[in-house]
Amino acid sequence: QVQLVESGGGLVQAGGSLRLSCAASGRAFSTYAMGWFRQAPGKEREFVAAISWRGSNTYYADSVKGRFTISRDNAKNTVYLQMNSLKPEDTAVYYCAARYGSALIRALDYDYWGQGTQVTVSS
Repeated sequence: QVQLVESGGGLVQAGGSLRLSCAASGRAFSTYAMGWFRQAPGKEREFVAAISWRGSNTYYADSVKGRFTISRDNAKNTVYLQMNSLKPEDTAVYYCAARYGSALIRALDYDYWGQGTQVTVSS
């Protein structure tokens, strides 16, 4: 069982930056692949980024590639999402998720979810 708590969301102007954190508690965090997803009002939850359990492999949605960076610190049981050059279309609730095994990009493949943190980008 893994419990996930996101933080770091907020209001930022277009072009600005935010860093989201996801703190995990429970067993064997370092064996879980982690993902970030987001959901805007009226839209389906979509993949943002994922990282393998060791941190050696990362994956990004095309819409955030080159602007967002996912990383993890297994000693701190934390995964991060550094978001730069933010755009109004990045506005959404951001969720972190965990799964045992490979990093995947489908939300349905993840077993554990945080409660989400709101990111709002003003134009």
